[in-house]
Amino acid sequence: METKEVIIIGGGLSGIMTARTLMKKGVEDILIVEKSRIVGGRLATRRIGDGKADHGAQFFTVRSRELQEEVEKWLEAGWVKRWFGSPYPRYTSTDGMNSLAKQLAGTIPVKLNTRVSSIRDGRDGPLEVELETGEKILTRHCVVTAPVPQALQLLTGTSRLRAPSISFAPCFVGMFTFDGASRIPSPGHLDEELPDGVERVVDHYKKSISSTVTVSVYMTGDWSKRNERLEDDDILGEIQKVAENYLERGSAVTGAQLKRWKYAEAETVVRTPFVEMGEEGRIILCGDAFLRENDEAGRTRFESAYLSGISAGKRLAEKRKGI
Repeated sequence: METKEVIIIGGGLSGIMTARTLMKKGVEDILIVEKSRIVGGRLATRRIGDGKADHGAQFFTVRSRELQEEVEKWLEAGWVKRWFGSPYPRYTSTDGMNSLAKQLAGTIPVKLNTRVSSIRDGRDGPLEVELETGEKILTRHCVVTAPVPQALQLLTGTSRLRAPSISFAPCFVGMFTFDGASRIPSPGHLDEELPDGVERVVDHYKKSISSTVTVSVYMTGDWSKRNERLEDDDILGEIQKVAENYLERGSAVTGAQLKRWKYAEAETVVRTPFVEMGEEGRIILCGDAFLRENDEAGRTRFESAYLSGISAGKRLAEKRKGI
């Protein structure tokens, strides 16, 4: 049976930053377990036709000195660029948001395409992380970065369960290829004066991450809730009507794909960057819904996920020292 000192469930930004923080503090026996085929979570980029499209986070802003110092390094390395916006610049990856996640994950050990079915907290022994394959991994500490509703499903065998109650709004994203130009003005992002139910529209060719015109249309949480029982084709058909509004004369939609984000944004947040639970607090929950007390924005976003992961990593490093 495999044994790890730390298992991190979820390879999104919080999980990656937890691992990076621990490794900086000398903790090497780490494993991220990720259900998808790539790391990144909502730092998601998809090939569509001959182009590509971001269909999760489109950009991020910076309010903390901690993240700003890192962003300066990313700018110098060419990982990100200033896209638009003032007084808070919108930063985006130069090659799609998922490429930033992969660069941050670096050499962190990751087990992809792997689902966790449960976490059992043995009072006198190690934590037992069971995979859907039936395989079990023993660990001293476990960090769970999955959205709280999903995390609670894994923790039914855990004592002293004090997880916060957080509800999430879904988001449906339509991705479309055009055979000509779009009417979306440079730099390729719209979030004002949009049709009812539409949150944002993005042209990835004008964003400079796609060699062909690809457009993402994000629907609001309310719209997505109202329509979540519809079949994918029906949802995509409604979103395509929006995309067609942004066709330049002579252009047409040539391809369409749908992404359903079930846990797109927390409707409530927790004013602490992580929560400890289980015997001796060996299980830590963190993620973008876990905000530091001094968080000015007060909502889930790239930066909240980033800082939550760092805070969880620091706390776990303290626990190893008995603090």
